[in-house]
Amino acid sequence: MKRDLFVESETFPLAAAFTISRGSKTEAAVVTCTIAQGDVRGRGECVPYARYGETLDGVREAIRGWSERAAEGASREDLLREMQPGAARNAIDCALWDIEAKLSGVPAHVAAGILRPSRLETAYTISLGEPDEMAARAAAQAHRPLLKVKVGTGDDIARIAAVAAAAPQSRIILDANEGWSEDNIRDHMLMAARHRIALIEQPLPAGRDGLLARLPRPVPVCADESVHTEDELDALVGLYDAINIKLDKTGGLTGALSLHRRARELGFGVMVGCMVGSSLAMAPAILVAQDAEFVDLDGPLLLARDREPPLAYEGSMVSPPAPALWG
Repeated sequence: MKRDLFVESETFPLAAAFTISRGSKTEAAVVTCTIAQGDVRGRGECVPYARYGETLDGVREAIRGWSERAAEGASREDLLREMQPGAARNAIDCALWDIEAKLSGVPAHVAAGILRPSRLETAYTISLGEPDEMAARAAAQAHRPLLKVKVGTGDDIARIAAVAAAAPQSRIILDANEGWSEDNIRDHMLMAARHRIALIEQPLPAGRDGLLARLPRPVPVCADESVHTEDELDALVGLYDAINIKLDKTGGLTGALSLHRRARELGFGVMVGCMVGSSLAMAPAILVAQDAEFVDLDGPLLLARDREPPLAYEGSMVSPPAPALWG
């Protein structure tokens, strides 16, 4: 039976402004792909990211460009061969997983080799600000076991100390978003070690992170912008201790599962993260994150309004998606 493909842009207002070293936003702008076969519909959501040269218009057009292949019944394997990784491929790939599950009656988690997915503990993100502002936000979330703290300025020493003091029982991830430099990374890493930070994410710009091979790492370091697909992993051995898998980088769940397998073969720790999107974007990532050391799937917790039905969050615990949402 012929398949039809539909694409639309949607916005979800944030509960508060979200700030990283590259700027601030007050809403999550996403693109949703729907693949329909008769009365059955599969959906996937992606978040175009300007850091990788993506725009809403460009991603929508790329998804529409797959309409003919979708109508022909092209598979996820075809998609991986024919489209570059990124947000557009992610939305299509996840829509294909969803419709396959609905048509076959085999849940996506079973198709992915996971018989019974578990609830996961997710980080909660503290956005970038002045040290006292960040300390106040951290104190309000200090009951959470894991916080992800946005840093990435020329001087984050006071921010690290303030947040650590405000949430003394929480494990903390520092996410510098490529914002540190050769001049300040040593001081920042020593400060992080002093305050028992659990992980530092992407301290240096991608492509300029070779220093990490020569720098003592008193705190484990995780690659984010430096890794998109499994083809890039070999070059990161000796630079990073862990990698952050995001479906918008890998181009979907299919690529994310492959990246996860290869990362484990090479001895990397795994973090599974997200862009700021709705529950529909987080749902497939929960499958990749089942054995991850760090899970950062808090996008819906930052929204003022989410999908219906949403993922179920209880404190920092997130449950696998119900079939009505995805998979």
